[in-house]
Amino acid sequence: MAASATAAGVLAAALGPVPRLPVLLVAAVLGVLLAVIDMRCLRLPDPLVGALALSAGVPLALLEPGRITTALVAAGYLGIAMLPGRGLGLGDVKLGAVLAFLLGFGGFPAVIVGLGAAHLINGVVAGWLLISGRARRGRGLPFGPALLAGALIGLVTAA
Repeated sequence: MAASATAAGVLAAALGPVPRLPVLLVAAVLGVLLAVIDMRCLRLPDPLVGALALSAGVPLALLEPGRITTALVAAGYLGIAMLPGRGLGLGDVKLGAVLAFLLGFGGFPAVIVGLGAAHLINGVVAGWLLISGRARRGRGLPFGPALLAGALIGLVTAA
């Protein structure tokens, strides 16, 4: 899939030959699959989000144990996103927590840029869909693709 190859190429070019690159390349492929599913079905399947958490989170924790505290604090995004009135689906919250955890291994700048970019991307897309009449107020929009694109931006800019 071209999107997987593009994401992998961008990561490889930005990060260079670092020990965490192979882990992030696998995460990029799973991320593209999650984005496609979310755009088509408005669902982020728990088994795939779990696979992303295990296949990337565990190896990163083993490769960079000194950054696990930052990663765990970043995953606190789950608590913020669960506040009433936030409008996020539980799948978005789970994916956001996993991505925040993974971004935490890049440091707090990666977390801030990654999650901030996701909300900016989704805001622009939602606005465009509403203005163009392709979406209506109160209907769900996929947030997973924006979360994943934001995570890629966060990893690349913090490199």
